[in-house]
Amino acid sequence: MFEDIFIDINKVENSRINSLDFENLNFGREFSDHMFMMDYANGKWGIPKILPFENISIHPALSALHYGQSIFEGLKAYRNKKNDIFLFRPDKNIIRMNESCKRMCMPTIPENIFMKGVKTLIALDKEWIPNTADGSLYIRPYLFATDEYVGIKPSDSYKFIIFTSPVGEYYTEPIKVKLETKYTRAAKGGVGRAKTAGNYAASLYPAKLAQEQGYQQLLWTDGVYHKYIEESGTMNICFVIDDVLVTPSEESDTILKGITKRSVIEIANSWEMKVEERKVSVKEIIESIENGSLTEMFGVGTAATIVEIIVLNADGKDYELNPPEKRKFSPKVGKYLNNLKKGRVDDPFGWVIKL
Repeated sequence: MFEDIFIDINKVENSRINSLDFENLNFGREFSDHMFMMDYANGKWGIPKILPFENISIHPALSALHYGQSIFEGLKAYRNKKNDIFLFRPDKNIIRMNESCKRMCMPTIPENIFMKGVKTLIALDKEWIPNTADGSLYIRPYLFATDEYVGIKPSDSYKFIIFTSPVGEYYTEPIKVKLETKYTRAAKGGVGRAKTAGNYAASLYPAKLAQEQGYQQLLWTDGVYHKYIEESGTMNICFVIDDVLVTPSEESDTILKGITKRSVIEIANSWEMKVEERKVSVKEIIESIENGSLTEMFGVGTAATIVEIIVLNADGKDYELNPPEKRKFSPKVGKYLNNLKKGRVDDPFGWVIKL
């Protein structure tokens, strides 16, 4: 199926890779040699292309800039010491991306073209994948409206791009989070489940206020009562309470379906750990911290993988949580995921694709 897809490839004449310091990577600041591009117009997708990574020219009336039709995904490629290259669950990314497309009135992307585009791009730029303990090649697919028209309606044309970025750790140490009970990330019936740019724009101001107070992230609550925990700014959220893995249910359309979160849940199930996906109240979490039944709180996401949370601020009070060295599940599952993604252990789930 992939072999039937033609991609027009135009390689760079001179790679920039020798200018890169792989030991000192700033997340999302360095970009590989090539990018994938495909345009949608007149009701159909055009010829997919791979071309040198470069600036793109846009019209001042570009629809996405004015009306926000813009979505994206994030996944990673990994390298091990044998120089084997792996992708982790890219099939889940295109499924989620197409769910975002439908919610945002955008054309869905053929899954086979997405997969062929990602694999071909990574094969071309595989030398950009860091061969460091915490390094990976971050892959950013995104789609945006390109009509040159100032009018509120779904665009008739779109541009789909995939570029890659060599990265190290997103967070280099455990973090402090602040419970957000004034501002709202997403409301029921809105676009909280879509991975659309506007969701992140709406979160920037309250996140900035929290950072000024010494907290790296927010912990968002529901938009109606601010009584139920939803997710953090860059990741989904998990707790271990009385040896049970507890996480907010994805039944709500205000929570992004997390691929890393789903993987953690499936791994926990395979380890015969009890898992509860349900409503999680702020009151329950505070009481569980106070009575000592909450032993772990951590974030899960593609960029961050597993991030230990060591302080939760709620109603102006800092609640100190167990240090990472006293935790059992999150360090174990984090190590297991990293080994799985780099082909160091067998893959009983069929999640890892070796290129």
